[in-house]
Amino acid sequence: MFKTKTILAAVALVAAFAAPAFAQDHSGPHIEKQSWSFGGLFGTYDQNQLQRGFQVFREVCSNCHGARLIAFRTLAEEGGPHFSEGQVKALAAEYNIADPTAEGGTRKGVAADRWPSPFATDQDARDANGGALPPDFSVLAKARGVTDAFPWWITNYFTGYSEGGPDYIHALMNGYHEEVPENAPHNADGTPFALPEGKYYNDYFPGHAISMPPPLSDGQVTYVPGEDGVTVPETTNQYSEDVSAFMMWMAEPGLVSRKETGFKVLLFLILFAGLMYATKRKIWQGIEH
Repeated sequence: MFKTKTILAAVALVAAFAAPAFAQDHSGPHIEKQSWSFGGLFGTYDQNQLQRGFQVFREVCSNCHGARLIAFRTLAEEGGPHFSEGQVKALAAEYNIADPTAEGGTRKGVAADRWPSPFATDQDARDANGGALPPDFSVLAKARGVTDAFPWWITNYFTGYSEGGPDYIHALMNGYHEEVPENAPHNADGTPFALPEGKYYNDYFPGHAISMPPPLSDGQVTYVPGEDGVTVPETTNQYSEDVSAFMMWMAEPGLVSRKETGFKVLLFLILFAGLMYATKRKIWQGIEH
């Protein structure tokens, strides 16, 4: 009886502390979960999509954003964009890398070099972007996410959902408005929302006022048809899907191998549990207890 009361008291205490979290305001725009090739327990990266995403990153995003944790050579690894070694070496050679030991302080890039920043210093980046510092893209897809209302987030433990970052980035790229919409949320004091000078309205950015102008537009990047001859739409939605997938790969290039290892571990544990049960039955068979 005492144990039952203790358990009930513990459950009530947990519920009391969790209540504020369950009561959070989820009235903001709902972020739709996209169908990613790398989603779920057995998902893998789409090589063609990663190559397109890299093209968008290189031609558009890299003008302001860096990726300091990514080396050129990783673009040739299996499970990623998987460019050829020749393509990677040629790509690296197109960039000048700061190197104090080189003549003149710079040299041509090699495959082992990391992706160069578009700005020499953070202050240079702020000066070029109205005081805002563009975030590094290396692990941004893992640093962002979406919030599921209680109790739906529980299902994420069974589906292996970890694509919150790409879902958020995709929504952000498609959430811009030329003007503040009529249904924009009011300020805390009840006054109408006013967009600060130099900011842009975005449905999904916290506070809705973002310093980054709309980075993508239809027809901005010209895709080269893949080996399968399939033509991919050159739209903002497609660009945002592709670059979000590429950012997910940058943040977690070992995603596929991690899933494979996890499946092997689970399979081992299931077999091990079966062996332990069979051993227990064998040892205690015929013994009264």
